Amino acid sequence: MSKTAFITGATSGFGLAATHRFVAAGWKVVAAGRRAARLQALVDELGAGNVHAACFDVRDSAAMDAALAALPAGFADIDLLVNNAGLALGTAPAQDASLDDWRTMIDTNITALVTLTHRLLPTLIARKGVVINVSSVAGVHPYPGGNVYGGTKAFVSQFSLNLRSDLHGTGVRVTTIEPGMAQTEFTLVRTHGNQAASDALYRDAAPITAEDIAEQILYVATLPPHLNINRLEVMPVSQSFAGFQVHRS
Repeated sequence: MSKTAFITGATSGFGLAATHRFVAAGWKVVAAGRRAARLQALVDELGAGNVHAACFDVRDSAAMDAALAALPAGFADIDLLVNNAGLALGTAPAQDASLDDWRTMIDTNITALVTLTHRLLPTLIARKGVVINVSSVAGVHPYPGGNVYGGTKAFVSQFSLNLRSDLHGTGVRVTTIEPGMAQTEFTLVRTHGNQAASDALYRDAAPITAEDIAEQILYVATLPPHLNINRLEVMPVSQSFAGFQVHRS
């Protein structure tokens, strides 16, 4: 019997790649995202028996509830939640950053993630399922301009550890996957569409691909049920840890 994954942010990047990878592995996928046309293209490509499109903005809890209530019988028994939807906005230092950007990151990366997790926990507990939260190395290793984005990802990683502690004895597994530099639409979103900045960041760097992370998500999801990976930090070989900053007068 096939299992069912609920993947947020399924219209691009890690979520899109994970949807393809899980369907290829024989899973059903609830593909959640804001862009209806992209979701429909996924359904058309992979088949309505394999993918159900759940079109809503994760920041809209009422729309989230409506989408969950509308899940067809064949997609309602969720075995895996992949909290992938998230974003970074802006690269400015805190004193010059946009408060609206900060609030959007908090609403998306934190509030929406915990809301969806809370909604699906009863099903995940009943089915002894898996929660995989996509965090970031930015939640562990600070850097200039990371400010609220790094803070939100630190929350995701710590929430995941505490969630696992609360779920002790239920059989539910909880993992954070913490990627480093990965070439997706991430930098385009962060820079509000600056293609040149995105190209410059990834040029000749051999970054992580969306497919690389999709493979790690599938690996964690299909581990034997007695094993739990608490945190999985993944970086490209070309990326390592920055030195400490020193300001000299």
